[in-house]
Amino acid sequence: MKNPGLSFAALVLTLTPLLLLAGCAATQQSGVGGSMESRAASEDNPSARLHTELGASYYQRGQYAVALQELRIALASDSRYAPAYSILGLVHAELREDKEAEGHFRRSIELSPNYSEAHNNFALFLCQRGRAAESLKHSELALANPLYSTPEKALANAGNCALEKGDVAQAEIYFTRALKRVPKQATALLGMAELHFRQDRWLAARTLLRQYSAQFSELAALGPQALWLGVRAERKLGDREAEANYGALLRRRYPEAVQAQWLLTGQYDQAGSLL
Repeated sequence: MKNPGLSFAALVLTLTPLLLLAGCAATQQSGVGGSMESRAASEDNPSARLHTELGASYYQRGQYAVALQELRIALASDSRYAPAYSILGLVHAELREDKEAEGHFRRSIELSPNYSEAHNNFALFLCQRGRAAESLKHSELALANPLYSTPEKALANAGNCALEKGDVAQAEIYFTRALKRVPKQATALLGMAELHFRQDRWLAARTLLRQYSAQFSELAALGPQALWLGVRAERKLGDREAEANYGALLRRRYPEAVQAQWLLTGQYDQAGSLL
């Protein structure tokens, strides 16, 4: 199931930039095959672009069967349309069809080696599958493109991957770079909050978690990992009321989440994954 506060889709992309995948002729997100930066808008395939956008929209809603149908139509229009393969990778990743997902990510990159979104999407997939070294390589390839319009996404995802493999120093570098570019970048804020907690900097963790939470309409909109961080941070800081509030939301909204089970069994030393 998707985590409303920090889902795979949210970590990878937001819908609005995705709908511009083929709409900006001068960026890495705009082309079809080859180098994304060098393709003119007139070379774009309107049908492939439209159905990729529709596929992405359905993916965001969790309607994977319809997303796959739209993406297949896109590739029937243009079998070399790199963005369609990248979104196919995301869909198959959600379906836990890892072989297919990896194949589609690699095909997208093969068709357009400078396509930073494909590198970023593949990097997140790899890190979620425990392949951190490969993941960070693709994050760096995404960041190497000077025309990448949203490098803060790749930086934040790379930070979470570095944190996942226990490299706190490298994670902090990535998160700091992301937040320098976009001070309210949600993934980086939550990641840095978790990092501060692991460094026993509980007040700093609380501050960043509150900045992260402020981007949602209500506290109840947070995902289980953010709520669990809130429980642990407030417990360390001695605010029992705030701890109880986070805990109540976690139990009520995500009773099946592993974080809720940790709460019920008092396993406060469990950190969980931000990926």
